[in-house]
This record gives sequence, C-alpha cells and structure tokens, in this order.
Amino acid sequence: MMNIKQVLDAKGLACPMPIVRTKRAMDALDTGEVLEIHVTDKGSVKDIPAWANKSGHDIVKHEEEGDVLKFWIKKA
Repeated sequence: MMNIKQVLDAKGLACPMPIVRTKRAMDALDTGEVLEIHVTDKGSVKDIPAWANKSGHDIVKHEEEGDVLKFWIKKA
C-alpha cells in the first residue's frame, strides 16, 4: 500500500506550472512519502517522469483517466 501524503490538483495548468507545483509539494514531504498528482497538460506525460528521474524520486504508478494524467511519486 502506498503512503499517499498529499494529492496535488494541477489540472488546467500549462507547462511549467505542473512541475513547479510538483517540486514545491515534494519539498514538503518526508522521505518515503508519496505525492499523487493530477494533471491535464499533455507535456507532463514526459516532463514529470523526467523531473522525478533527475531529482532521484521514483514514479510508483502512472495512469490516464480520460484527459487526466495521474502520477504517484515517492520521495527519495
């Protein structure tokens, strides 16, 4: 089971705001906690995993639900 600490609603935001909000939310989490992110910006399908990889965090899960992309990122 995932330790989801926070859900970030970034729907309707254009690049780079989903990444900016994701970074801000991740900074507030403790190691091992998970951030669930909901976005509609199609660029996020590549941007969020690339940012997480560069930052050392793990994408635990990714799914698409209609126009909404959902990511679960575990803080390293």
